[in-house]
Amino acid sequence: MEPLPFRKRTVLLLPALLLLTAACGDSGELVAAGPTPTASGPVNLWPGREGAVVPPADPGGAPPEYVPGLPRVKNQDVHPVDPVALVQAELRAHPNTDVGPDGMPRETADAVLACGTEPGAKCPVLSPYYRDLTGNGKDEIVVGIELPDKMLSVRAYTADPDGRLNRIMATIDTVIGVELAGRDVILRAPSGNNGYELITAWSWDGKQRSMLPTREQIVRVPGPARPRPSTEATPGPEAGSATTTGTATGMATATGGASS
Repeated sequence: MEPLPFRKRTVLLLPALLLLTAACGDSGELVAAGPTPTASGPVNLWPGREGAVVPPADPGGAPPEYVPGLPRVKNQDVHPVDPVALVQAELRAHPNTDVGPDGMPRETADAVLACGTEPGAKCPVLSPYYRDLTGNGKDEIVVGIELPDKMLSVRAYTADPDGRLNRIMATIDTVIGVELAGRDVILRAPSGNNGYELITAWSWDGKQRSMLPTREQIVRVPGPARPRPSTEATPGPEAGSATTTGTATGMATATGGASS
């Protein structure tokens, strides 16, 4: 029998090689996941339109907002700072301010100034938290002030090498909750759309030397879980009782909200 030409032998060997390749894929090695969708870049809509202009950032950064009337701290350690005295010092520096980061209703300002002087009175200044927000190896102090209608004033302060307290963040919002994640301050607030909340991350900007809202995200709030149907057995008639006129089904009616 004459040997097969080289081309025919190659064709006959291909099925065997394919079987070996498939067997290798079954042994835990990487296998193809199928075709992937073609990536498409963003399309610029209305390219001829004259858009808004973003003003350039101040090359010198934001000026420090030092809190006057407080003793200087040592070694940039903010832990000994009294948060109530800190807020009171800012109130005295910005009296009768209704709007802006220093804005505070008169009744709240009066309650802050009275903190510790009236027994049993609730102070609007919440317990502080500490975190290195600037990355300088020193903790900053984060202070919250309760305002009417579930609003919250959130402020953060750092100490400079001279011991002066510099306010690097101040915002007021109707807040659901506040979190510290890494070096970010995360605020969760109602988004204005039912079932959704707005999450804003405030991060340190070294060039501007202040905390800025760097990321915002609207997320859906999970709805309440639907109650499961009852699986308990239906009790039967008691011994010696008369014959029953009906049978209980044992099925509960689900009345929960929409599924998430």
